[in-house]
Amino acid sequence: MIYYRPIAQTDTARPPLAPWLAGGWCWFDRLERLERGKAAKVVTVDEVPESVLQRLCAPRPDIAGLAMDHPRLMGILNVTPDSFSDGGRFHAADAALTHARGMAAAGADILDIGGESTRPGADEVSLADEISRTEPVIRALCEAGLTTPISIDTRKAEVAKAALQAGARIVNDVAALSFDPELADVVAKADAPLCLMHAQGDPATMQDDPRYDDVLLDVYDYLEGRIAVAEAAGIARERIIVDPGIGFGKTDGHNLALIRGLSLFHGLGCAILLGASRKRFIGTIGRADAADDRIPGTLAVTLAGIAQGVQLHRVHDMAEAKQALRLWQAVTLGETT
Repeated sequence: MIYYRPIAQTDTARPPLAPWLAGGWCWFDRLERLERGKAAKVVTVDEVPESVLQRLCAPRPDIAGLAMDHPRLMGILNVTPDSFSDGGRFHAADAALTHARGMAAAGADILDIGGESTRPGADEVSLADEISRTEPVIRALCEAGLTTPISIDTRKAEVAKAALQAGARIVNDVAALSFDPELADVVAKADAPLCLMHAQGDPATMQDDPRYDDVLLDVYDYLEGRIAVAEAAGIARERIIVDPGIGFGKTDGHNLALIRGLSLFHGLGCAILLGASRKRFIGTIGRADAADDRIPGTLAVTLAGIAQGVQLHRVHDMAEAKQALRLWQAVTLGETT
């Protein structure tokens, strides 16, 4: 199989015939042609099959009413006692509601609410516990008139069903429909957008010894396969988001290879989500042991993703991410609104 990774550009001096990437803010006039067992080769646009270009260039449909023609920020709200970065801080309902409103006020485009930690080594949470952590928070936010779309971060059909009934509009599945076979039907019946994330192994064991033949191409192939599963269940590709799963069964080297090659995933024809906020590799490379000290590194990785046309960015620190995004857009694109 041949893969094409567009070499994303953001300079305002764009050649007139250079195509836009995924209908967004990046353009490209060259691509990296990748094939297993062979050296990569840089090619021009006219050397690429038309079907590939169509998928790379087609504007991505709106997600939960949000246009994908500029970067969007997804605020993380973990209503858990044991998440790696903020476990226990927002476990209480009042604290969760306050934090959610604060992120919305700071500029969050989506709020992603999860009741089960999927950090390395985490154990599975019961259905009853996960629902009791997430459903009341989602319902309270929606009943209070919050207009920011809510995503439920879960692998489980019953949790997703309760969240969607309470007002959530997106399902974010770190297991890409491989954990609970009933989840696809719940999403299809609700006509909800679905995020499919790559992970090697389950949270309890995923960091024991992750191995790949070629991490970039292996993750691409996995996501392509999971998209096919979702489509077979009645979930249209236009409602699917893909996430390469930074930190989920990956070494530091794997994470860096995926971030460097993020633009490849536009070839799947879906919006892309990058979730690297405060993760361990940022602390290792950036020399920041405490998760709270990884904000500058998180911003660096987030901006690297934006420079490759990634539409959705899952972050803990909303005010900081929003400020960085505004400055990047002003400096790079000349946008100051």
